[in-house]
Amino acid sequence: MRYLSLFFCCLLAVGNAIAQPRIPQIDNTVKAFMAQYRVPGMAIAITRHGKLVYARGYGNADTTTHTPVTPQHLFRIASVSKCITAMAILKLAEAKLLSLDDHVFGPNALLDTIYGQQPYPENLQKITVRQLLQHTSGGWSNNGEDPMFSHPRMSADELISWTIQHQPLTNTPGEVYAYSNFGYCILGRVIEKVSGQSYEAYVKKAILLPCGITDMQIGGNTAAERKSGEVVYYGQHGEQPYIYNITRMDAHGGWIASATDLARLLVHADGVPLPTDILSAASIKEMTTGSTANPGYALGWAVNQWHNWWHSGSLPGTATEIIRSEKGFNWVMLCNTRTDSSFFNDLDGLLWKAVNNPATKWPNVDLFPVQGTNHRVMKN
Repeated sequence: MRYLSLFFCCLLAVGNAIAQPRIPQIDNTVKAFMAQYRVPGMAIAITRHGKLVYARGYGNADTTTHTPVTPQHLFRIASVSKCITAMAILKLAEAKLLSLDDHVFGPNALLDTIYGQQPYPENLQKITVRQLLQHTSGGWSNNGEDPMFSHPRMSADELISWTIQHQPLTNTPGEVYAYSNFGYCILGRVIEKVSGQSYEAYVKKAILLPCGITDMQIGGNTAAERKSGEVVYYGQHGEQPYIYNITRMDAHGGWIASATDLARLLVHADGVPLPTDILSAASIKEMTTGSTANPGYALGWAVNQWHNWWHSGSLPGTATEIIRSEKGFNWVMLCNTRTDSSFFNDLDGLLWKAVNNPATKWPNVDLFPVQGTNHRVMKN
């Protein structure tokens, strides 16, 4: 009887391990990119009309142990986290727990006067949730004075108090686009205040779990704090991946995720009827409509006139991008290193040729693991 049980367990494991045919034009392109830019490991996932049709890992998750990357390995996703934060804010708006045009700082605003010292400057009190999402809050841009890369020992709350006191806005809110990591840190605190939960807990409950995603989490800071199933990060040109406060970056750059889980998130946020989106059609439209200050950036997503939306992410040792195309394809690309600007240009264009080529033979399968099964058994 014991051997019979073991036999059935083995059968179950084999049944859960999903093999897939190769697509040479994708594999060859990815391998050439990795060789050119010395990328140790990479994972991709591609969906077509709501189905996961291709998911592969390439190279090594850890070059010391020579552990192969799989589509289920966790990577830091850096600024792709902003898409997740935007979806969480829109979920709160759908529940009428906040409005995108609510003010953030000041008496009776969402965060009231709990940060910094009063009286607040007039422009600080003008900032709205929408402006933080659009990067039009008036300051704190991603430059040499980005608050998120300063004072690493401060908590997020301490950093917000320090920053609004010592780094005043440079523009009137709503008028100028300036990409702001710190703005999304503030949005994380808005989510906590309005939901009554930690940022991570609310996002998992309201966004990830309804999509069937269970492995995504906020990452650690050091190599010793690597999570189970997480890749090792490799710096180039002297960069050090393990000296940053990744955990504090939660709402703007702190998530770790697998390629398959991000693909699952995309099919629930792509405006296509099946599978059902996590947000309403009205919210999806709002999320993907650019601002007056920058028509190419909406609420947590870059957008264009061809109805594509996407976001990239970058940290020392990390380069990522997720793309939703108007033609019914979504895809995810995750790397455990980064290098110069041409690297990012080539990563952005890496899979477009295969996706746009009518001759590409896509498998007629759905590789998404069934909800509730072990997400780490898909064959590479």
